[in-house]
Amino acid sequence: MSVIEFKNVSKAFNIYQNKSYSIKEKFINFVLRRNKLEIQKYQVLKDASFNVNKGETVGIIGQNGTGKSTTLKLVTKILYPDSGEIIINGKVSSLLEVGAGFQPDLTGRENVYLYGSILGLSKEEVSKKYDSIVEFSEVGQFMDTAVKNYSSGMYMRLAFSVAIHVDPEILVIDEVLAVGDEAFQKKCINKILEFKKDKKTILFVSHDMNSIKMICDRVLFIKKGGEMIEGPVDEMIQLYHEIGNI
Repeated sequence: MSVIEFKNVSKAFNIYQNKSYSIKEKFINFVLRRNKLEIQKYQVLKDASFNVNKGETVGIIGQNGTGKSTTLKLVTKILYPDSGEIIINGKVSSLLEVGAGFQPDLTGRENVYLYGSILGLSKEEVSKKYDSIVEFSEVGQFMDTAVKNYSSGMYMRLAFSVAIHVDPEILVIDEVLAVGDEAFQKKCINKILEFKKDKKTILFVSHDMNSIKMICDRVLFIKKGGEMIEGPVDEMIQLYHEIGNI
């Protein structure tokens, strides 16, 4: 049964750039404080169609700027497509950016409750899971410290820990394992593998091909221009390296 389905999904962004002018025109524009911008459309996804079945772990790879993070934001409804249809069947928990949803001036403790509520947990549910969240994050002694004083690794530990304690049907992860020490990265991988064993559905974006190989059942490869190709893990990784070296 499909829990994620993209049907001919397209998404583009407007990019604003200064037009090229002669030195004379630049001087006049500077004096008159005119700043003319040229709008260019950047196509991130173009008629993308794919299904993710219940219990699958699917990797998304591609060069920078090809739409990997955009795809996850479309799944989590942070963004909406310009055209096409997206169908999601299940409770989604996402970890798209380190500390996303955290308020810098609040403590770690306060942010656990805040981020938990953003991910759909009640205050009572967060309280029941709180000790386990803190234990997994390994930042217990800093829970009453404002998170603006956290390192990026501490941010990631706490945010990741909250996200996995939501007990989602669909877990969406974007490059968070690039932050933090090797031991904690391994701990996160093991937790993701537990979710995989429990037949959770996982969408996993990473530039670390070893993690992709270890975790994923198959891979979606997004090319520049928005074209999406899907296939076996090893085949898509080989294609990624070939295109990346062109």
